Order: sequence, then C-alpha cells, then structure tokens
Amino acid sequence: MKRYLYFAVALLLATACYNDTTTCPAPKEQPSEAIIPDDVIKGEVIIKFHPEMESILEEHITRSGGDATRSGIPSTDEVLEILGAYHFERLFPIDPRHEERTRKDGLHLWYIVEFDESIDLSRAVKELSKLGEVDKIQCNRRIYRAYNENIEPHFISCAEANQATTRAAAMPFNDPEIFRQWCYINDGSAPFAQEWAKVLAGADAGCKEAWELCTGDQEIIVAVMDEAVMWSHPDLADNIWINEAEELHAGVDGDGNGYKDDRYGYNFVRDSGILSWTSNGSTGHGTHVAGTIAAVNDNGIGCASIAGGGKGQKGVKIMSLQLFDGANASSLALEARAMKYAADNGAVILQCSWGYNSAKSNLIMGYTPGPATEEEWAATYPLEKEALDYFINHAGSANGVIDGGLAIFASGNEYAAQSSFPAAYSKCISVSAIAADYTPASYSNYGSEVLLSAPGGDLEYYGTPGLQDEQYDEHGILKEQGAIFSTLVVQGVAGYGYYEGTSMACPHVSGVAALGLSYAKRLNRHFTWSEFRDLMYATARDIESYFVGEKLYYMRHSSAGATPLKMNLADYQGKMGRLVDAGALLKAIDQSGRPMRLPNIYLAPDQSITLTLSNYNIVEATEASVTSEGIATATLEGDNLTIKGVGVGQTSLTVKSPSGDHHATITVRESASDNGWL
Repeated sequence: MKRYLYFAVALLLATACYNDTTTCPAPKEQPSEAIIPDDVIKGEVIIKFHPEMESILEEHITRSGGDATRSGIPSTDEVLEILGAYHFERLFPIDPRHEERTRKDGLHLWYIVEFDESIDLSRAVKELSKLGEVDKIQCNRRIYRAYNENIEPHFISCAEANQATTRAAAMPFNDPEIFRQWCYINDGSAPFAQEWAKVLAGADAGCKEAWELCTGDQEIIVAVMDEAVMWSHPDLADNIWINEAEELHAGVDGDGNGYKDDRYGYNFVRDSGILSWTSNGSTGHGTHVAGTIAAVNDNGIGCASIAGGGKGQKGVKIMSLQLFDGANASSLALEARAMKYAADNGAVILQCSWGYNSAKSNLIMGYTPGPATEEEWAATYPLEKEALDYFINHAGSANGVIDGGLAIFASGNEYAAQSSFPAAYSKCISVSAIAADYTPASYSNYGSEVLLSAPGGDLEYYGTPGLQDEQYDEHGILKEQGAIFSTLVVQGVAGYGYYEGTSMACPHVSGVAALGLSYAKRLNRHFTWSEFRDLMYATARDIESYFVGEKLYYMRHSSAGATPLKMNLADYQGKMGRLVDAGALLKAIDQSGRPMRLPNIYLAPDQSITLTLSNYNIVEATEASVTSEGIATATLEGDNLTIKGVGVGQTSLTVKSPSGDHHATITVRESASDNGWL
C-alpha cells in the first residue's frame, strides 16, 4: 500500500531570487501533495525546477565541471546542506542533436539529488517541497518486471532446435522450429490441446497474409526495454541495431550523445555500454522478447519472427535498453533516461514488458496494488509521464514513415480486472494475452484500458495437472507447449525456449507494429503516432463472441494436487481489447495516412544531410538546384540528394523528375533558438 504525506507550502523565494536579473517563480497557491510509495530508494529525490531557475542551475553545474553537490540556488542549497547531499546532477545527459526539444519539453529542468540514507525521506521531501523554485518532486524507486523471474524457462539448445526440418516444410520460411509458433499461423492442429482446453484455427497474430506483402525493413527500430538482448545470438545478430559511431570497451562517447560505448544499446542498470545477459538471476527474457519481433527469418536455423525479414527483405532492428541485470533493476530515473535515449537514437517503438501491479491485483496472492487512475499515476510518477510523452511526441520524424513513437506495454499478469500502469496510460498501447482458442489467458490482466490482445500462451489451461511442462518426445526433443516459442539465452548459452505471459503477447503487438511501419515505408506512406495506433485497433479482430460460458484452468498446474478454477468469460466482455491482425493492418495501409513528400530542411552552416528520394515518391530524378548557393548547395547522386549548409538564410530547393518538379524550403541557421542549441 502507499503512504500519502501532505505538506503545506511555504515560499522561500527571498534567498532564491538573489539578484535583479532573476525572475522569481509565481507563488504556489495550493498546498502541494508528495506521494511516497513504500518501496522507494532511500537517499534519493528527483526534482523538477521552475524554468526561471534554468540559468542559475546551468551556470553552477558548468562551474563545478559537472560534478556538483549543490544547485547554486541559495534556498535550495540550504536544504541540501541540512540533508547532507553529496551529489546533484541533471537527470538527462546533454545530446546536442536534440537539446532544443529537450528544453522545449522541460526535461532539462529535472535533477536527481543523492544524500545520506539515514535522513528520513519524508523529511527531505517536506523541506524541498517548501521551496518556491521547485516545480515537482518525486521519490526514486526500483521498477519491476511484468513477469516472474523465478520461473525456469523451457530451454532448447541451438543444436536441438535444428532437427525439425520436416515439420517446417509447409511453412512460409525455412526456419526449422517455426512449426512450434502457433502464435503466427494457427491452423488448429497444435497437439497441446487437452480435453478441457481447445485450439482453434485463426487464434494468432495474422502473419500469413501479412508476410505475402512485407517481412520487415531495417530502418524500423524497436527499443526492447527489458533484460539485455543477446546481440550475438545466431538467430538475432543480423537484426541488431548498431551504433556505428561507437566501439565496445573504448570508453569514449563516439557520437556525443552522452553515453559511452553504446554500440548495441545501453545497460542503464550499470551505466555502461556493455550489455550483460550472464549475471546471476538473468532469465533471457529480453532475448525471448526480441526473437518474437525480429529473429532472422528464412535463415535455415531456429525460429521465425513477425518482422525479421525473409523473401529477399531485411528485418527490423532491435535496440537493447537494459533495465534489468540479474537480480538488479533500474530505477524510475534510469527508466526515464532509457525512454529519452530511444527517441533520440532512432527507435520508433518502445517494447515494454514491465510496469506496476494492477490496482485490482489481489493482496492475498502476494501482489501489492499499483496506481488506480491515470491521474494518480501522473501525480505519483510525473517524471515517468514526461519521459513517455517525450518518446511518443518526438520519436520518428515529421518527414519519415511515422511522426512520433508507439509505446507498447504488457497489461500485467495478476489475474486482475484492470490494466497496470504505465500500460493503462491513454497514450500507450496496453496488451492483454489470449490462449490458442481466442479465450483470455488465465493470468492476463484485463479492463477497459486494454487496447489490443495477442497470443501469450496459457500453460495453466493447456498444461497437464500435476506434471511439469518439460515433456519430451521419442527423439528427446521438447514437445510443443501452449506457450510462446522464441530465441533464448540461459547461463550465457544461446538457444530457444518457451515462455508465457502478457510480456509475451506484448512483443507480438510490437512486431506487428514494426511490420506495418515497414510496409508503410515501402509504400511511402506517412502517419502520426496516433493515426497508426488507431489503424492497428481498427484492423484488429473482435473476438468477444468467444467469451461465452466458463473456462477451466489449473493455477500452479504443475504442482501436485492442482485444483481446477473457472473463469466466467462474460466478465471479459469489452475488457480484452481487439486481437491484433498483421494481415488486415498491412492491407489497410495503402489507403491510410498520407504520401511522404519532400520535406523542408533545417541545418547549420557546414552541416550536411542526405535524403533518399524514393522515400518521397521521387523516382529517376534528373536535376536538383537551389535558388541561392550562398546559403546551401544540392548534390544529386542517383537516388540520394545531399544538402549542405553554406551561410545563414533561407532558400528554395527544386528537384526535377519525370513525375514533375518537387519543391522544399532550406533554412540554414547558426542555432535553433536563442539558447544556442541546434
């Protein structure tokens, strides 16, 4: 349960506004409310200052060389002195490429304070809440997986995974283990059905028709916020995002984005570019999730994925943002950094199998309920909301396939009648899980907040009561399960295996979204994030006709003496979302959104940008020119157009092609705003 502490606010602006050039924040008119969850990190507070404090903060941080213990604001520093603060740091590292929008969104005003853990946290919050220069304050806390890390995965080695070639012969790709992946193409013949547990044709993600149109595109990047993705896994390596400006173990920030060695993503738990999947307690979950989205298709090994390429096309890319490292987990502050990192480094989809417990989760079952409403969540975790909004608003490009980003979350596995947060945030996509017969998975959270459902497996439904799921056939090969099969790493060894959960349903939706954006790119279609999210919902299938009667399942089914429980399926009406459908989504794309067109261009003197003209429906261009070469130059080489800034000003660009003339405006400027950031 949460404790709520209420404090009256006293303004201490007299010492904060200590010179004539400082504009004071407006007085607070209402008492502030500080919410302190039970599981906070002691000795840490996250503060957002009012914009009027910007110059004071930055001047002081600059003077301190970035290693500060105080803010430079006298009244704040008086409190920090009392608390024994030993570290004061801007939360988000400076990335010059995106500092303008960072400031526009106010993320540069968030700071993290570390102080003596023996200081009562409620006292610290109380004293800091009194300060007029403080806009928002929240405690830091660990985040949690949306899955049980103590469950042993059902593992198959790489050698075992390549023995089933005859079973995969009739499938669209030659990956030998694709026959286990009923979640993509379910013909109703899966052998794991029980007397009480059905398998119905079509209860899948609709991949068969989709793969006839598209199998992926390497320019679509999905950020997997989870345990590390094993980037060297033989069935994933070719579809891993690579930051070419960085080298592992170099100890250098090659691209100046504020992170060293981030070649394949970043380990936010250890503040390192070295991703780790061998720590004690690692489950391989991030690698499993990544395999559903982008395991390499048609490569003759292992399993298939939704958007991993094949049929002459390359797959989407996986960026690994490590939030869990063995028994260690990131905090809210680090999670927020990861979201911003994703947007600033090219990802357009956030894949998130983590969150808080549902507010309706059962205390008797050991769950601690999380936020109940969007308002409560936003008030308790304002930083998390602002970081999510930054990704949703700024990922992608106004000139690319999607303007903004899609934040896709597992709804949770607490058997609860409400989605967890942040999944339930109205701008996110909350995903519930279904079994192989369209019925809700026994464990899945559900509620009006859920937008989409997808296959997640259901071992409590399909498993044999009293028996472990690791059952083998006469050849010693692990038999098909009612769970989700994908890439896996266990104790550092690459392989494959089964997991279940809404955190397995979630990457199905992320994969379908990535596949849809890949096809939209091929058709040169452009969407806003909300348009594409709405299209995914509109093309998904209504499966509520299957929510009739009762469903029998065995909670903790592999335990001796497991007893049957019944779900009243009518309770799930209107609360599971619609079943994601890749085929229907892709078919709708060419009649949705709008054509991509030659964009207006903004750059600095001596800066260059290269456009691929075919992305903007310009084919066989013959000439490119600008009206003033003293401002910019244009160089055409085949399908590529390179624009270079020369001098400050504005000029017009014309590209000639058989389809006609195409026009855009080029703006060259020293800085994007008066703060000096481009």
